[in-house]
Amino acid sequence: MTPIQELLNRIRWDAEFARGKFELGYFDRVDRRVVVVSFHQIEFPKNEPQVFRLLGPEGRIHRVPFHRVRELYKDGQRVWHRPRESGAPPANEKTSQRSSER
Repeated sequence: MTPIQELLNRIRWDAEFARGKFELGYFDRVDRRVVVVSFHQIEFPKNEPQVFRLLGPEGRIHRVPFHRVRELYKDGQRVWHRPRESGAPPANEKTSQRSSER
């Protein structure tokens, strides 16, 4: 399995590969579900190479480590997913929610 860091870097730096609409699903520890956000909503801080940041619906900046990334979608099709850990809810339509639905 390709590490998520490699895929995210490829989307960021390879214009040919990055064509299309990318979405990232990460595990929200408070809501205990996978939240899907547009790739354009996230930023990569230079001083923290293992995390991304995004602005939450409440106006707060969230810092999300890469190990909580569960899914990656391109044009609505899942192209990458992390195997489910024991105790974690399955990443599927019932637990995933687009950030625009929050």
